[in-house]
Amino acid sequence: MNQQIDQDRLMVFSNTLEEYRRGKQAIESRIVEAEEFWKLRHWRSIRDKNPDEPEPASGWLVNAILSKHSDAVDAYPEALCLPREAQDQQEAKMLSTILPVILQQNDFAQVWSDVWWYKLKSGTGVYGVFWDAEKNGGLGDISIQKVDILNLFWEPGVSRLQDSRYVFHVTLQDNEVLLAQYPGLAGHLGSGSSPVRRYHYDENISTQGKSPVIEVYYKVRGVLHYCKYVNDVVLYATEEDPLLWERGLYDHGQYPFLFDPLFPEEGYPGCGYGYVDLCKDPQKIVDILNNCFVQSAVAASTPRWFVRADGGVNEEEYADLTKKFVHVQGRVDADSILQIQTSPMPGNAVEYMQMKINEIKEVSGNRDINNGGAASVTAASAIVALQEAGNGLSRDMIAGSYRTFRHIIELCIELIRQFYDIPRTFRIVGEDGLSFCRYSNAHLRPQALGMGARLPVFDIEVQIQAESPYSRESANQLAIQLYQLGVFQPQNAAAARGLLQMMDFKGKEKLLQLVEKNALLLPAPPPPGKAKLPPPARKEPAYLANARAQARDGAKPR
Repeated sequence: MNQQIDQDRLMVFSNTLEEYRRGKQAIESRIVEAEEFWKLRHWRSIRDKNPDEPEPASGWLVNAILSKHSDAVDAYPEALCLPREAQDQQEAKMLSTILPVILQQNDFAQVWSDVWWYKLKSGTGVYGVFWDAEKNGGLGDISIQKVDILNLFWEPGVSRLQDSRYVFHVTLQDNEVLLAQYPGLAGHLGSGSSPVRRYHYDENISTQGKSPVIEVYYKVRGVLHYCKYVNDVVLYATEEDPLLWERGLYDHGQYPFLFDPLFPEEGYPGCGYGYVDLCKDPQKIVDILNNCFVQSAVAASTPRWFVRADGGVNEEEYADLTKKFVHVQGRVDADSILQIQTSPMPGNAVEYMQMKINEIKEVSGNRDINNGGAASVTAASAIVALQEAGNGLSRDMIAGSYRTFRHIIELCIELIRQFYDIPRTFRIVGEDGLSFCRYSNAHLRPQALGMGARLPVFDIEVQIQAESPYSRESANQLAIQLYQLGVFQPQNAAAARGLLQMMDFKGKEKLLQLVEKNALLLPAPPPPGKAKLPPPARKEPAYLANARAQARDGAKPR
């Protein structure tokens, strides 16, 4: 039977949340510091603010992040569903058609970009895959969002998020908005205190008049449950819902959060460290040396003087360049006033700073050749070849995100299986133009099979949707070369088929189908043993033969 979430249960939730918060303070500090480096405000971590000294902040580390983010955007993924059994082929084709529409409705391209920014800076991106019952006018649909790790709390020490006893997601919301939505919260709202760590903002952002809204996910005997509460008031709980107390929130039974680490760390559920953690120390040294160079340049360009106390020189008139005469008392010699000589920065300091700049480039894999610049290479094809050879680090990072994307699609399919009871209409733009299709979960539910049931299951293949200009140009050049080789000519269909089967490129199956269609354009060969003979020669009429003979002999034709 369903259970009530009483005050003792809420106290257990809150105490557990505080324990989890203390366990991830080190991660939160790293994330906040990484954001400071991204905003070029990292002098706060070098020293206290000194208004009398310059604080130059170079963007070598930022440029490395920009380069890797552009690689990730160029490799935007798309999902292809593959059936595990022959009877699910049509369903897999339908899912491959509607899933891109669902991603587009969630603006997943922007979510992909935002998570990658967070991943590159902080080391871990987090996706949230939920069912939003208020979408589409109450019909409900899938919601895919970026989740800030500062708002997420899990059990310290677990290596998989699914092994955590509880998972908390905490947000700070305005009290007036909460009262409008939940009138029963009157007298139970807080005054701005929250367990969520805050970033360092340039402007003053007040948290007064806001309360933390706590969402806790937990598992009971393998069933995923959910509770949402503010202070001591429960807003919603699946254990109190007569329709869900036994079934749980989601049938798939998994926490709806997916971690996408950059450089993984042991002992964390998918968390890792990012480029800021990797390159912040050389970036600090570069900026400290930049500060020294600036101060040295200012000292060298600002003349200063030693003035003897009894030299008799009027210092104000001497410093004023508009004065044509400087009054003195007594005799003036070289010892009366002497310019201070400053020494320039040593050459080894310049070399050391350049070494640190090169270290940032090498460690981050952001060499000049990756950005299209190379002093010793001028040929465009050679530069592109070197870029592709040097992009192994980016390809490895993107491959990890593809694995996370595959899990996102799997959760989406499970939510479709659970909630798409009412058919929905999807607008499909395909090769044949615009079309509309209606889809429900009728063929995804468990199907009777003998004494048991069969559940349609699909494998997810990830492909690149938005390709880079280089990959598009390569595909165009490949098409031109295949055309020049005669692959599209009907008489070469057999040889073209063998050639294409040995190759591996995007669109290969479609090209094979085109070759098969071209092969049908050839005339059918004659059946064996009945070769077509040439037509017999026609016999010339007698009157034509007689006329030709008389003309040859010079006689008149009869």
